[in-house]
Formats: sequence, structure tokens, C-alpha cells
Amino acid sequence: MTPPDDIPRPWLASYKENVPHTYSGSGYKNLGAFLEEMFARHADRPAFSNFRRTLSYREIGERARAFAAYLRHDLGYQPGDRLALMMPNILQFPICLYGCMLAGVVAVNVNPLYTTRELEHQLNDSGVRGIVLAENFTRSVAEVRPQVPGLHDIIVTCYGDEMGWFWSPIVDFYVRHIGKLVPKYYLPGVIPFKKLLKTGRTLPFTPYDARPDDMAMLQYTGGTTGVAKGAMLSHANLLANAGQIKLWITGGNIGPGDVLITALPLYHIFCCTINSLGFSSCGVHAVLVTNPRDIKSFVTILRRHPPTMITGLNTLFKTLLNTPAFRQLDFSRLRYVIAGGMPLEKTVSDEWQALTGNVIVEGYGLTETAPVVSVRPIADPVFGNVGSPIRGVKVRIVDQDGYVLGRCKQGVVQVKGGTVMKGYYKRPDLTAKVMTVDGWFDTGDIGILSIHDEIVLKGRMKDTIVLRGGENIEPLPIEQKLQESRFIKAAVVVGQDERYLGALILVDEDEVKGYAAENGIQYDTYENLLASEYIQTLYASEINGLINSKNGFKMFERINKFALITKPFEVGVELSAKQEIMRFRIGEIYAEEIASLFVQDQKADM
Repeated sequence: MTPPDDIPRPWLASYKENVPHTYSGSGYKNLGAFLEEMFARHADRPAFSNFRRTLSYREIGERARAFAAYLRHDLGYQPGDRLALMMPNILQFPICLYGCMLAGVVAVNVNPLYTTRELEHQLNDSGVRGIVLAENFTRSVAEVRPQVPGLHDIIVTCYGDEMGWFWSPIVDFYVRHIGKLVPKYYLPGVIPFKKLLKTGRTLPFTPYDARPDDMAMLQYTGGTTGVAKGAMLSHANLLANAGQIKLWITGGNIGPGDVLITALPLYHIFCCTINSLGFSSCGVHAVLVTNPRDIKSFVTILRRHPPTMITGLNTLFKTLLNTPAFRQLDFSRLRYVIAGGMPLEKTVSDEWQALTGNVIVEGYGLTETAPVVSVRPIADPVFGNVGSPIRGVKVRIVDQDGYVLGRCKQGVVQVKGGTVMKGYYKRPDLTAKVMTVDGWFDTGDIGILSIHDEIVLKGRMKDTIVLRGGENIEPLPIEQKLQESRFIKAAVVVGQDERYLGALILVDEDEVKGYAAENGIQYDTYENLLASEYIQTLYASEINGLINSKNGFKMFERINKFALITKPFEVGVELSAKQEIMRFRIGEIYAEEIASLFVQDQKADM
């Protein structure tokens, strides 16, 4: 029996008077029309700043059209062709992103910090024709290019390309020679970004009249397979989320004069949709932070551009609070602070409010929902929840059989609405696993609908682990690698919302006892043997020998601590009927063992 679609929506009672209960659409057929109206309406207002350079909406629009014209006329791109964007937060990013949307070209955002293995997979899987990248990431592209036969066009931009005649050479000299950020590389046939724009300005251009359902962005996300997959986001998806969240968060009370500090990377779906589409459409001035880890420079940016709005992660807010220079800033203009990407710590929330007088608004979303599903209200927020669903979005909590549960009943969060993706690119099998027959997207997150009609997240059924630093980690490749050891029967990687990864290691009893006999290790009980220094050292050596950079793993993917367990996993207990690990169950059964892996880290936070 299929659950009914007409579910109760009690959260509508909490909506502000100026927020409609339904969402009939953005009023735009496609992103091209949306952007052209934005460029015209806010033409002479500042759009984006980076370093000491500011471009107006008119200037951004002119450059985006030139970029689109070059793609179409000189490179022969057709609507639906895909182009990778691999840059940090610099002025060239919105130019290229908007240019793709105007031309009907699908933007494929690429994390510049990808390993070569990850980069090769995404470029091949997405079928991109070309890539735009900052020059300090050229070496990794040069390394994978031979393995990506479909990659033809490589457009390289220097950090100073949009800095103007005075600052451009200074910035490029610093990046190349002082910072030594640009490695030696060999990439024949590279197209310089400045030359591209110069040529593009001479070419005729008319925005492509895309259909609402046409794919606009291919945004990659992790999954149960351990291999990133592309979520197909349409023009309608992005327009819906941008329009919905803008009104929901602010009640329409933002616009020209607002200064938005953009520290989250634009290649991240949250910042890409909310900052560069939703808030920009209101005419805000977005200040791009290229390297938010450089806290000294970040504070300088905040002093130079006193913000009215900030978007960021829990870790960013925490770091700022621990920076004395930040605590001396003037926060009188600050009105909206929005957190996404990871859970917000209560201590951070409380301290931020005490210092700045502003509440950090936490939301919930996924790549597959373009991304925002719900947001905590600014007025009278309740910590520990992620707010009510935004207008036009339906949420239901279902049990394992798909039946809708009432308030305060724990189950799986499912989402429906115009923001939900078209599906996973070239993966109908994976799409079928997350989309129900009645059109609901199964988030894989465990939650409840509180008595206040707000979503409270309780855990995750999906595999992806997000550390406090915002790093997304797929545990399956790590677990599979660990199981190459003859001493390990199974492994479960843990660490959601922690600083580092830990692991539960199911030991192979016969191999351990054999090792003890071979090495003359004396013991009275099997439990004491496992606790002995000899066996603990053995497993530490096995783990470190498998999970390291030589085997393609990043530093934050290493296992810092582990716990040895002896009880075999059983179907219906730790395993599903398909013999797959049920991570939510593991978290419940081995809660004490998992907590012990992070106890010292938790003490350090006190």
C-alpha cells in the first residue's frame, strides 16, 4: 500500500504573514531569463568583490555573456554540453557559472582539493568537454588528462585576471613567486581566460531559451557505493530553491546595501544556489573569501567590508570566536548569519549570539534537494532542530515500510517538491533506490517532526560521514581496504560530526590466536589478549599500513582510533537482508565503544 501524498503540513501555521504557504514558481522560465533580469535591475550596484576589486552587476553580466558567446561560437558548445568549474572563490567563478547558465551549458562544479583519483572519476563520469580552472590546480588536471579522453578544452585563469590593470600583476606575482602556489605543469593547448573574454566580447550572443526541466547543473555527491555520483539539477530546481529560501530566511528584508560575506566555496551546492542565485537576485554585495583558513586575512576582509550577512560552517564560526582580532570588530550592521553543511554546536551558537547579538540560523538540506529543505526561524529559534520545511517543500517521516508517522515518531526523512533533483546522472539504479514510486526523495537521514512542527535530526542511515571541518568522507572504500588485512573480518568507520575518523574492527579470532602462538605471546583469556599491547600494536600497524596516502587516501580519511569487537554481525541486527551494514543500528548497539574513541576529543572541547 502506498502512503498518501496529501500529508498534514502543520508547520504552515508558523509561517510569517508575508510568506505564502505554497510556491507557484519563480516567475522565470529558466536561469538565463532570471540572470538577465538580475543584471538589468541591479546594473550599477556592486555584485561581487574579491581582494580589492569590485564588479557591478552590469560588469558581471557583460563578462558572463562574453564567456557564453565564446563557448557557443569559438568552441562550438551546444545546450546540454557539460563544462567543469574548478576554482576557489574568485571573481571568475560567478562569471563562468552565469555564463554556463546563459548558454544552456551544464555547469559541473569540481572541488579543487580532489585527489587525482576523484578528479579523474568526476571528469569521466560527467562527460565534460572542457574545464575552467585556477592556475594553481593545473598539475592535477595535467596528471589526469591522459585518462580523460573526452576532455578537450582547458581554460586556465590567473588569480589576477579580474583585478584590473594595477592589481593584476601584483596579485599574480604574489601567487606565483611569494606564495609559490603555482606548480610547474605541461598542458598544451591551454586557453587563457583573459583572451577568451576579450574574444567573446566581439561575438554576438542571445541567451539560450532553456526549458524548465533542462539540466542546469551536475552536482556531485557521495553515496553508499563510495563513488561520487552526479545529481542532475534542473533550471526549475535551482530557481525554486533560490526563490523559496530568499523569502523564508529574510521575509524579503534584504537587498541593495546588504553586504554578504561568502566564505563557503561557490562550488558547494549551498553557496552556489543560495549566495550566487538567491541573495544575488536581491542585489546584495557578495564579498568572496578565497581562503577562509587564512584567518588574519579573513578578519581584514570583515574590517574592510562590515557585513550585514554571513554564510559559513560551524568550524568557521568557532575559529572566528577564538580569534582575538575578530572579537574587536564592529557587529552593529550584522543582521543574518546562516550555517549549513554540518551541525551547529550549542556552545558556538551561544557564544556567537553573546558577542555579536545575532542568532546563527541553522538549516538542513542535501545536494539532491538543490539544497535547502528547512531553516530555523530567526525569531524565537529552538536549538537542536533544523527548522520547518520552506514553502513549496513537503516533508514526511516514514517507518522502514514507508508508512507515514506522526509527530515525535522517529523514522526516515523524505522530501518532495520542486527542488528535488531529476535523478542521478546515468545511474537509474541509484535513482530508483532513493526515489519512491509516489515521487518522494528518501534522504537516508533519521529524524522526527517535533511538537513545534520542526525537523529534529537523530542520525543517518546513509553512508557519508561529515567531519566537523566539513570534509565529506565515504566510509566504504576505507572499510574495503581494511578488510584486506587477514586479521580484520569487517570494519565500520565512524566519526560523524567529530574531528577525525575512528573504526570498529571485527577481529578474525583464528588469525589473532595464530599470531599469538607464532610470536610466543602468553595470555589467559581471549579478551586480555585483544587488550594487550602486542595485539593493539598489531592492529594499529595494519590500519596505518592500509589507510595512507600511498594507497590514495587523504589525511582526514586516516583512522585515528579503533576499538576491537568480537561478536560477528548478524542479519536483522547489524546487517540488512541484503547483507549490508545498517550504520544506524551499529551506532545504537556499539554506542559505548564509539563514544570511547572520541572521549579525549570531547574533553578538549570543554
